[in-house]
Formats: sequence, structure tokens, C-alpha cells
Amino acid sequence: MNVTKDGFKNRQLHIEDYLQMVSAEQKEYAEVFAHQRIAENNDIITDFQTENLMEQILHKDNLNKAYKKVKSNRGAGGVDGMSVDELLGFLKNNQKQLIQKIKDGKYKPNPVRRVEIPKEAKGEFRKLGVPTVVDRVFQQAITQVLSPIFEKQFSENSFGFRPNRGAHDALKQCQTNVNDGNVYVVDMDLEKFFDTVCQSKLIEVLSRTIKDGQVISLIHKYLNAGVISKGMFEKTEVGMPQGGPLSPLLSNIMLNELDKELTRRGHRFVRYADDCMIFCKSRKSAERTLNNIVPYIEGKLFLKVNHRKTRVAHISKVKYLGYSFYRYQGKCRFRVHPKSVRRMKNKIRELTDRSNGWGNEYRALKLTQFMRGWVNYYGMADMKRLLQDNDEWLRHRIRAIYWKQWKKVKTKFKELRKLGVEEEKAWICANMRNGNWFCSGYFVFQTALNNKKLREIGYPTFTEFYLKACEN
Repeated sequence: MNVTKDGFKNRQLHIEDYLQMVSAEQKEYAEVFAHQRIAENNDIITDFQTENLMEQILHKDNLNKAYKKVKSNRGAGGVDGMSVDELLGFLKNNQKQLIQKIKDGKYKPNPVRRVEIPKEAKGEFRKLGVPTVVDRVFQQAITQVLSPIFEKQFSENSFGFRPNRGAHDALKQCQTNVNDGNVYVVDMDLEKFFDTVCQSKLIEVLSRTIKDGQVISLIHKYLNAGVISKGMFEKTEVGMPQGGPLSPLLSNIMLNELDKELTRRGHRFVRYADDCMIFCKSRKSAERTLNNIVPYIEGKLFLKVNHRKTRVAHISKVKYLGYSFYRYQGKCRFRVHPKSVRRMKNKIRELTDRSNGWGNEYRALKLTQFMRGWVNYYGMADMKRLLQDNDEWLRHRIRAIYWKQWKKVKTKFKELRKLGVEEEKAWICANMRNGNWFCSGYFVFQTALNNKKLREIGYPTFTEFYLKACEN
């Protein structure tokens, strides 16, 4: 879709109609950049040129790469209502003006659209901020240039939002730490991390490495862009929106300060995003570590520690990245945490809801996709028996769907006969007056619509995916 300059102006006016108040334009950091005054450590050494970075960010090749990334990620539009499909036409017509605005320091990012995602805990929500698709492109362009610079500074014990690193790598490092005798952990929980980040501290940390004032100024503008929530504008003088391409990198830059401090103190730790565990040999050592590190986090980094959830515990008592841990013959092994099992079963209930109006083929497809993804993530756990029991329950739910679909006695009799049930048994089964769940568990129906036939019509099992994963 082609979006004209007039269309752009209309979108801007549309946004301004939402705003109940307008935040003052931030002072340009390029004018007052006194690194020696605001940085605690100016001796950061990198192999990258960190001046004139804006030229690299706004380079045609970098912007094209950013556009392709945003395009592939899809996602909903921001407060201006522009979709990803409209993005190319808009950029073709307005790219030069936008780039010039950024160079002149006059570009003003749009507020992000607030989206609340329910957490596992009842009544709690995770606040996401959805930037406009245009802002996503420029945030992605910044991320592409800054990531290689900061990657050289990040800790080997940090695994979240980093290239060629993931949750499985974090879990393997946990396993190594436990196998080395570090069986007590400080299970650290940062309270609403993204909502409570001190922006001035983050800018300070950024400025130690990034010497281009224009880049710092633009990042600060993104932090201060504000939020549209329920039609009302809210300032964002604290925190950073979770949901844009830039946020993961900024979170790692901020929390790398914690990583460096833990390394300096000689601690074994694993951090995935804001989920951090510190490993110790004894409970006393872990308690001492907790008491010593909290003042640093709250007093130096200006982050909030959730004292209710942060605790010292034996490795067998903690949940990390959906897994739990146990020791067998002196070695650390994994289980799927009970909370993760409950979430999985709730998802299956959703996918096999007999009233969702889905066709059987589509339901089988969605179940297959979910199973494959779930096993790929939790495949490190010992869970063969768990999955076998779960498969039995899942097959019962699938049979209940078919029993409900058949409805009439005549249809049930006909379908049972197609499945090879003897005429007399089929008639008795078809005339049962019990509920769908009871009838779907009846021996005759189970035998007729057995595991092999369910597999033939598109319903695999968790166990099948798990055994394949174990082979690989």
C-alpha cells in the first residue's frame, strides 16, 4: 500500500489527538556530552569505532537490513495504525525526510501502544510497549550497529537476547555449576525490571562506550517517547518499553553491570535476561552473597529487588527457565517444572476445546505445531513417563471431540462401523446415554479409534517427538 506525505501528516495528527499532554523535547546530548563527568569508568576498550555511529546506522544497507527484519517479524501496528504491509510504500515516500530529521536532531519518536499480557499469577500483567513500524525499523537499525560493539563486553555467563546463545545454553551452564558442587543458589528476582530501569544510569553506562552524542540522544528520545494506554498519554521518565527491537540490547547493557560486579567478586552465576541465579557451595555462603549483592543492585544500579521472591535455596527447590533440577548419582539432571506442566495442559485444553469451532485437520495441525515446539524446548528434561501419561489423557480428549461431533445415534453407529466395530457392539456403544467424556473412554470406542488410527488422521504424540529428540 502506498502511503503519501499527506497520509503521514494525517497519521501524525491522529496520534496527537490521543495525547492528553505533550512531554518537553529532551535536551540534545550532543551539546552537553561530558563523558568524564558522567561516566564511572572511561577506560572501555573496544575494537570498534564508536564515534560517527549515526552514519553507520542510517546507511542504506543497514536500513534495508532493518526493514527486512521488521518485515519478517510481522507484529501488530503501533499508535498510528500503520501495518507492516504499509511500511515499504511509506518508507519509499518519506525515507529521505525521516533520515534528515534524525541527522538534524529533530526526529521525535511516537509513543508506544500499551499491551498487557496476563502473567501466570492471577491478576498480574506484563506490560508491553508496541512501537510504530517506522520506529521499529530505526530501533532495529540502531541495534544492528550497537550489538557487535557491546557483544565484546558481555559476560560468558549471560545468555538472553544474544546471538548463538539461548535458554538451553544457560541451563547447561547451570548444570556445570551444580556438578562442580555449587548446589545452593541465590534465586534473584528483579521487580518489574523493564518498568523500573533508571534511564540516567542507562545513559551513563551507554556513554562509556558510545561517543556519538546523536546516537545517545536518539536512544534517550525512544526511552522518553511515552505510552498510549487506554487512549491516555503517559510519560516514561523511568523504565524502558518492553517490546521494541532495542529493548533487549539495552537490558543486556544495563544488566552487564551486574555481571561485571559478580565476576569481580568471583561468583559463579547464570543470567538469562533479568533471570539471574548465583551458585554457591553452601547455604551460608549463598545467604552472605545475597546480603552483599542486594545493596549494589539497589544502590548502584538503582534497580528494585523483589525481596518476596528473591531467596536462597537448594538447587532442587528452584525453577529456572521452566525447568527444575535434581541430582542422580552425583550429577545434575533436569525435569519439567510442575508449573510448566500445568501451562502445557492448559494449552492442550485450549487446543482441544470441543466448542472452538475448529475443523479436525486444523486442530491436528495446531496440536502438532505446539507439541513439536514444546518438546524442542523441554527436550533436555527426563520426562518419558510424564509424556506417556499426558499422551493418554490427550488421546482421551481427542476421542471426546469426535464423539461430540457425531451427535446422533445413527451417525455414531455408522462411524463406529467404518472403524471396524462389530454391528452389535457398535449399536450398544452408539446408544450409550452417558456424557461425552465417559463414552470416549469406553473400551469399544478406544479400540476402534486406537492410537494407530489417531496417528493416521494427523494426531502424533508428545512421546514420538521426545524420542526423536533424544535420538538426535
